[in-house]
Amino acid sequence: MNIKTLSVFAIMASMTEPALGNEAAMLYAAGSLRGALNEVAAEFQKATKIEVKSKYGPSGLLKDEIESGAKAEVFASANMNHPQALAKANKAGPVQMFARNRLCALVRPGLEVTPANLLDRLLDEKIKVGTSTPRADPSGDYAWEVFKKADAIQPGSFAALDKKALQLTGGPNSPTPPKDKNVYGLVVAEGQADIFLTYCTNAIVAKRENPTQNVVALPEQLAVGADYGLTLVNGSSANAKRLADYILSADGQAILAKHGFSPPAK
Repeated sequence: MNIKTLSVFAIMASMTEPALGNEAAMLYAAGSLRGALNEVAAEFQKATKIEVKSKYGPSGLLKDEIESGAKAEVFASANMNHPQALAKANKAGPVQMFARNRLCALVRPGLEVTPANLLDRLLDEKIKVGTSTPRADPSGDYAWEVFKKADAIQPGSFAALDKKALQLTGGPNSPTPPKDKNVYGLVVAEGQADIFLTYCTNAIVAKRENPTQNVVALPEQLAVGADYGLTLVNGSSANAKRLADYILSADGQAILAKHGFSPPAK
């Protein structure tokens, strides 16, 4: 398979020793990337015979682990800030955007929500609004960006949403998400939230598992995009650099697109 690189990582790899046989590459990645990067890793292993060991979780918590010395090599974050913080601390190399996502509303069955009435539904005191945990998980930070945009439309919205939002996932003390189910679909199905603001890619998977739930696009005035950043932790192996290049290659990007991610240029 021809691996066409788009990144600075190829230059870095050319300055290192050749790949060491089947030495595994260690990938730390945002939980929203699990499905896509598991498939990327499988295709990469077929093409190169290099094993990939992966750990998924909230990007902020993974960043903290790397800062504390975790043996990560490739870090794929759901924002640019966390890998840039590692680079600024001289713990990682250059950061490259490799994918984009956006926020959607995952809605419980029976609740009528459209892009036009979404803000009214979010502000309704009877409706439980779920989010991930800011700072620990970029999805939570993006949700608070939605709240700020809401305030520009209807003053007072930020204070109301900041107070009522339930931080149900992605925090250091959040329940461990099940490996076999989408956690966002699960919390909506259990009635913990009537509307959950999460990545559109997550919401689509949740609906696939819970067909009666609905996915609602945010209207233009509330729309928030998510830029995903990729970096190599200092001391990464040549095999890890090859993995980073594969994620950025045409083959890797095609798999990400299949899972609903947009390319960096869009």
